Amino acid sequence: MLKRLYLLLLALLANSFIYAQTTYLFVGSYNDAKDKDGIYIYRMNMESGNLDKVCTFSGIMNPSYLTLSQDGEYIYACTETRTAGMGSVSSYRFDRKLPTITLLSKQPSGGDNPVYLAVHKSGRWLVNGNYTGGSISVFPLNSDGTIGTAVTVIPFTDSSITERQKSAHIHSTVFSPAQDYVFAPDLGADKIRRFAFDASQAKPLQADSFVRSVSGSGPRHFTFHPNGRFAYCIEEMSGSVTAYKYKKGRLDSLQRLMTHSAPQKFYNSADIHISPDGRFLYASNRGDENNIAIYRISKNGTLSIVGYEPVQGEHPRNFLIDPTGKFLVVANQISGNVVVFKRNAQTGLLTNTGIEVKMQGPSNLQIRTYKD
Repeated sequence: MLKRLYLLLLALLANSFIYAQTTYLFVGSYNDAKDKDGIYIYRMNMESGNLDKVCTFSGIMNPSYLTLSQDGEYIYACTETRTAGMGSVSSYRFDRKLPTITLLSKQPSGGDNPVYLAVHKSGRWLVNGNYTGGSISVFPLNSDGTIGTAVTVIPFTDSSITERQKSAHIHSTVFSPAQDYVFAPDLGADKIRRFAFDASQAKPLQADSFVRSVSGSGPRHFTFHPNGRFAYCIEEMSGSVTAYKYKKGRLDSLQRLMTHSAPQKFYNSADIHISPDGRFLYASNRGDENNIAIYRISKNGTLSIVGYEPVQGEHPRNFLIDPTGKFLVVANQISGNVVVFKRNAQTGLLTNTGIEVKMQGPSNLQIRTYKD
């Protein structure tokens, strides 16, 4: 009898531990006006996928890309994107108890149209990519969540073969698995730029090398496989994904294939992510198709198509897979909706849950689970 009571108590404690946490979805957007909400936070039910609005923030223009501090207390945002001469990066405190979002600091981004942010694992550095400015910048992060003045801004003047590629366009800044390098796809120059990164230095980022992509391809977003041995880049202008072998900062091309189900007159691929178990890769296609392409990843890193899932909206600029791998959530910028899909971990296929929330211009998603 005592043994049964003991086991029952353990089960109750385990259940309490499981449910003593809350998951939040963070949404950045193109709000086009400071008097409109730009950052949204929703509580996400990890059983059903349901989203409940918690709080919003206005007073900033176009907070189009977000990332979080290591502890989730602070939000960092690319702000005043698409606003000539006004590009900035900003930081905010997210107080879960109130709940509120509070602006803490703002710094010039070092170039027009900042579009991507990454925080180093040390929590000391923020790396930003400026699309129109064609530059990469590095900012110190203070313990109170504020952003210091940029210690490095590296502009590029390269170009490539199409009308859109008359100048450099840095589109993402991604740390390597060991976080000793930063990789920055340059849509304007058809290059994936590599930078050495030493967090102990006063200026941690140093321009290092690059890998060329196919001319006119427009490399955009970049991701590493969980095993650290492979990397993948989605190419916006060619509608392709290129797979690479990765080792100690070196990228070697492995495979290149289309993200679309049929040839298009105009390609507009956007985002790329891998399931937490490393078995499937997902890529978003804007334009006529507006879908998520689903690929199986083989043991040698190559891809094979599994299928396509319509995003229930227009212009899927960004999406994420939650850390459990259960849900895939899409931000459809033009149709103004965020849509939740359930993910089959065995097949990789997606099912629309029917859950969506609406706002103007959703452009980026982040997710975080907190212990209550």
